[in-house]
Amino acid sequence: MKILHSADWHLDAPLSSLEENAAQSLRREMKKIPEKIASLCKQEQCDLMLLTGDLFDGAWSKQTLTNVKEILGSLKIPVIITPGNHDFCAPGSPYLEEQWPENVHIFKKSQIESIVLPELDCRIYGGGYEAMDCPGLLKRFRAEGQEKWHIGALHAEAGNVSSTYCPITKYQVQESGLDYLALGHIHKQGSLPGGETVCVWPGCPMGHGFDETGEKGVIIATLEDTVSVRFVMLDTPRFYDEDVDVSEDATAALAGVLPAVESGDFYRVTLSGYSSGLELEALQERFSHIPNLLLRDETQPEVDLWGNTDQDSLEGLLFSALKETVDGTSEEAANRALLAARICRRILDGQEVKLP
Repeated sequence: MKILHSADWHLDAPLSSLEENAAQSLRREMKKIPEKIASLCKQEQCDLMLLTGDLFDGAWSKQTLTNVKEILGSLKIPVIITPGNHDFCAPGSPYLEEQWPENVHIFKKSQIESIVLPELDCRIYGGGYEAMDCPGLLKRFRAEGQEKWHIGALHAEAGNVSSTYCPITKYQVQESGLDYLALGHIHKQGSLPGGETVCVWPGCPMGHGFDETGEKGVIIATLEDTVSVRFVMLDTPRFYDEDVDVSEDATAALAGVLPAVESGDFYRVTLSGYSSGLELEALQERFSHIPNLLLRDETQPEVDLWGNTDQDSLEGLLFSALKETVDGTSEEAANRALLAARICRRILDGQEVKLP
């Protein structure tokens, strides 16, 4: 049996942390997520889809809902949904008040329930949120039944016992008797060691801001004699948060971290180091092939590195030795000494230093 496991789509999210042009661009990409995931599910010939919460961000549009229902209904395989803290089951919820395709099952209560899928010889256990928080549903839980596979699906926070978002512990996973436990809620892909139980979460399929950098995608789980999982990246825009020293050459420094070809990814680059005055508009124009580029100037005014070399102090002796190396050795050694001088100057000026 092969499973596609996804979570945290957050469709119709306001994306208020982004500038409006960037937010509009990301909203267009967000609308493509259900179809991208359904296409991958068909391509991988999956037998089951698990969607572990926060498919919607809260408020949802009729168009978005219709699109999701049509796409899930087209799969012709069982689809399991466990509502999360953003799309919990309460009056007005689309999970309670809308008609869903016959192949879609939604766990609507904050307690563990189960359904049997005879064609897959498995039992699915799950529970959904009825409010913005949820108790730890895995507490004192143990899978039972004659089916070959026992699969759990929850929108839960692993390892944080004080969480209000269905906290679960390593011990609870180990004692669950589940073969596979599919989680949602955490936006970065990860896993929790659980003995014989494979417990993973896929993260979100697309980042929503610069606090969600890195690769995004879904989990494909294969249940044969044992359970194996692999993370599959989706073709969705990514967020990159970079810090570059532009003391020498701002254009060259940016070229070192930005793609040379057109990109729909989102880049936030903090410009650090020393500068006599950056022309941000010119730099933005130079990299206009990256429309979602945000430059932040945190450079400091140029300083005289060697102004205190004649002082009778540890600082003076240090910079005097570095200057002698810069003036009288090979280019490679001189560059290292110059870098060392700049790092020392930043530390003495109380600046944060990120080593190259």
